[in-house]
Amino acid sequence: MSFPLTAPTRTLPTRRQALRAAVIVAAAAALAAAALLLGGSAGGRSEATAASAADSFFSRYVEPDGRVVRTDQGGDTVSEGQAYAMLLAAADDDAARFASVWEWTRQNLRLPTGLLAWHWEGGRVVESHSAADADLDAAWALLIAARRFGAGHRYGAEGLALGHAILEHETVSLDGRSLLVAGNWANTFPAIVDPSYFSPAAFAALGRASGGARWGQLESTSYQVLDQLSRRPTGLVPDWARVEPDGEAVPIAPPAQSGEPIFGYDAVRVPLWQWASCNRADQGLAAREAPFLDEAMARSPASRYTLGGGARGAPAGAPMLVAAASASAAAGRTKASTELLNRAAAADEAEPTYYGGALVALARAALEPEGGLAC
Repeated sequence: MSFPLTAPTRTLPTRRQALRAAVIVAAAAALAAAALLLGGSAGGRSEATAASAADSFFSRYVEPDGRVVRTDQGGDTVSEGQAYAMLLAAADDDAARFASVWEWTRQNLRLPTGLLAWHWEGGRVVESHSAADADLDAAWALLIAARRFGAGHRYGAEGLALGHAILEHETVSLDGRSLLVAGNWANTFPAIVDPSYFSPAAFAALGRASGGARWGQLESTSYQVLDQLSRRPTGLVPDWARVEPDGEAVPIAPPAQSGEPIFGYDAVRVPLWQWASCNRADQGLAAREAPFLDEAMARSPASRYTLGGGARGAPAGAPMLVAAASASAAAGRTKASTELLNRAAAADEAEPTYYGGALVALARAALEPEGGLAC
């Protein structure tokens, strides 16, 4: 979840959307029933699809004007949510939805630097720091939209402009190579990074579109950091880390907080984005977490874990189950991945949250063969 310096009316449906909605309702009922009968494990293939999961997220959290509302967190908006909706709309070939979400984002969150302010509430920006994950996801989504909605579309230029702002304001130089930091507030050493912000697929897309070598450097340095942080029996990486000038990566508690480093609501995205890169080396990093997460999800899973595997917090909801599904996919455990993703969807249906709904939809787009972000 985006976490900068201080710390995470519906559109009228078309006929196609109405049919999808019917599928969502039927699938949700089946998943919920299976979860109850199987003690929370809805096994087998789901009737839900990436498209229906995206539509469910849109109907619950996206206003007609394109604002993504965190209804379970007071009705505010964060740049992360806008970027998620853009990715889902682009992956789902929903040009109209994409246009409305990007227009709201551009009009309300874009800073003079070209980055996006991370937090909007009550009709205005209330935190102008940026969150690099949102900027990166939005730039990637713009490039996908340019490809899918017309080669001559302005989205390509806007994606490259946002990418340029990321390179200028959200990176540090690590032995002459660029490293993505957590935002424009973290671009000095020791650098603060959120490992779940690293998206090799986005780096690669921006590198292809721009021809810039620095995007390849970001792929390399992010792999270097994740490789260090995941070298433990559990394979778990922290929500936050500090990177020293010599490249040493050290797990830390969230910025401005005390406590132990945790594999929690941020780090659950690491296996998803490493899987989505479609690169075996990146997927290998995600697979390191699979043995621990598979075993943990088979017991009484928690929503957070210490890096050594100690359970923390409430019972696991959709985010932790999405992490386990992604790690299992990376490890080649297709059946386990499907079952875990179905459990994540059932958990989100039972207790809907903005974040859980977004991650379920993104995971379906990346993990399902027909998903718009699939390899």
